Formats: sequence, structure tokens, C-alpha cells
Amino acid sequence: MHTVTLIPGDGTGPEVAAAMRQCVEATGVEIQWELQQAGLEVMEQEGTPLPDQVLDSIRRNKVAIKGPITTPVGKGFRSVNVALRQQLDLYACLRPYKYYEGVKSRYPGIDLVIVRENTEDLYAGIEFERGTAECAEIIEHIQRLAGADIRPDSSISIKPISEYASARIVRFAFDYAIRNGRRKVTAVHKANIMKYSDGLFLETARQVAEEYAASGIQFEDRIVDNMAMQLVQKPELYDVLVLPNLYGDIISDLACGLVGGLGIAPGANIGDEIALFEPTHGSAPKYKGQNKVNPTATILSGVMMLHHLGEGEAANRLEQAVAEVIRQGDQVTYDLKPTRDDPTAVGTSQMADAICAAMEAG
Repeated sequence: MHTVTLIPGDGTGPEVAAAMRQCVEATGVEIQWELQQAGLEVMEQEGTPLPDQVLDSIRRNKVAIKGPITTPVGKGFRSVNVALRQQLDLYACLRPYKYYEGVKSRYPGIDLVIVRENTEDLYAGIEFERGTAECAEIIEHIQRLAGADIRPDSSISIKPISEYASARIVRFAFDYAIRNGRRKVTAVHKANIMKYSDGLFLETARQVAEEYAASGIQFEDRIVDNMAMQLVQKPELYDVLVLPNLYGDIISDLACGLVGGLGIAPGANIGDEIALFEPTHGSAPKYKGQNKVNPTATILSGVMMLHHLGEGEAANRLEQAVAEVIRQGDQVTYDLKPTRDDPTAVGTSQMADAICAAMEAG
């Protein structure tokens, strides 16, 4: 019996989380779900989108899975997802991108893994708002120390990159590559321009790569804008990518486009003791309650969770069932049909039913 914290999320989160739960339970693996609420509706009720009891539950159980949670744009509370990663020190964001037959994609055969550093970079949340005394003081210090001319009506965001965080994320990427039979790790950066922050990331990555020289895993590096072009032109050349936080977020979405979209992109946030699984996509609140959105990314996040729990056989059966339903193309949501207005498209729950039936059929 495994005890897992389940956070349904908001928007369409509860619908895709329910589909995941149904499919994971259909594998026969015994899981006790500890239900916790976080997000927009909780903010309205409790004054915080991330109550302490949610963090306590995850710390106690060590494993959690969540649906998407809405992040307000430009105002309101900061991202719950970012807060979870920082407060639980889930320093590694692991996102596999795999092509499944039947998905519309210009790149059949894609099998990439992105390892994104989760705790530093511009996502650290160190910001100073335009017009505040704190921002004016920071601008004054920067002008004095760096000789930079900064407009007084600027806002400031700070980008910390440490040797410690860089080393552990690159080690995570190499260890993952070794455990999963991958062939190469590529460090992605902008060290040609940000010579001290990204430069430190690259220098550290090269040092860590030397520790793994006997492993047989190849190592290389790419500048982030060139990496974007390379992935569009010849993605087959790449295997495991390791990136600082912001580049990891952006390149992750590019990789989603390679395999057919956010709807089939699972993810995990992993620390030394705790693992939190979640789909890559957002909460799509405009579709809330319509039984319409694709549950695949959340179900595949459940597959990743099962592997993490040591339930590899069940994980493989569930992934094979997902692949078979997508391949057949009958019982899939609108975004997996040849055209988005296809009248034969099914709802979220019906696709989950089909996946469970495919598992039962073997």
C-alpha cells in the first residue's frame, strides 16, 4: 500500500486528476489517496493558495501528484507550482517528451528528456517593483557597483545561479541518463552573454561531466537560442537536456510542440526525499466542468509516479494502454482528432474509461 498526496488543482484540474486516479487504480496497485486542496478557490476561502496542511501532507507522504493550478498573470499570488518546488526543495523538474502513434506531429519518433533546475534563476522570485524605495535603492547600488545606466522607472528581477544548484541538477541529469539507458547529456545556457551566471552553470556542468567520464554518457553544450533551432531542425541528435530554470521552462514548451502539444506532456518535480508529479499544461479554466480536456498528460504523470513507487510493471501496462487508445484514435478528446471539431471526439472521463478498458483487454 502506498500513501500519496493528491491535489486536484483548479480549473480543469479536478477532471484530469479524477481520470488519472481512475486509471492508476485500474492497474491494481493499492494506493491510499490523501486529498488536499490548493489554488484559486482555496485562496478565496483561506487567504492563501497553498495552506500549510498541503505542505505537511507532502512532507509526510514523500510522494504527491497534482492537477494543474491557475497562476494569475501580472497580479495576485505567485505561482503555487513554483512555491511547492521552492519550499519542498524539489530542485529537479523532469519532463519526458515522447511521440505516440496517432498524435498529430511533424516529428514522429521523438524521445527527449528535459531536466530543468527548479529553485534558482529568474524564477527565484527576487523582484523589486518600479517606483518603490527598495527598487530605487537596488538601482542605485547596481549603478554604483556595475556602472550600469538603469532608467529610474524600471522594475528589477534578480537572477541567482549557484555552483551548488548547478552541480546537483547536472548530476541528476547524468544519474537519470545512466539509470534509463540514455546516451547523451546536453547542457543548455547563454554563457556567451551572461558570462558570470550562465557562465558558472556551464563551467560547473563541464566539471560534473568529468566525474561521469567513465559512464559512457556523452556530454556537450549548446547556447539556448541555437538549441531552439536545433530541436526544430534535427531533434534526433538530442537525448537528455539539462537547463537552468527559465530556459528549461521555454524549451519544455518547444519540446511539447515537437510531440504534439501540452496535452500529452507529463512531468515531475523531484528532490532528494520528495517527488511531486504533475502535467505540464495549465488549468484551462474556460473549459472547467465541460468534460472536454485531454487527460493524457496527467495520466502519464501517474505513469511516472508508479515508476517512482517501484511499480514498474503496472506503469508499463498503463502507458501501453494510453498508447493503444491514442493509436486507435476512436475514444480520444477533440485535440487528438484529425480536426478539433470532429464530432466523434469523446470527453475526459470517456477517454479514461477507454484506457482502463485497454488495460483490462491486455
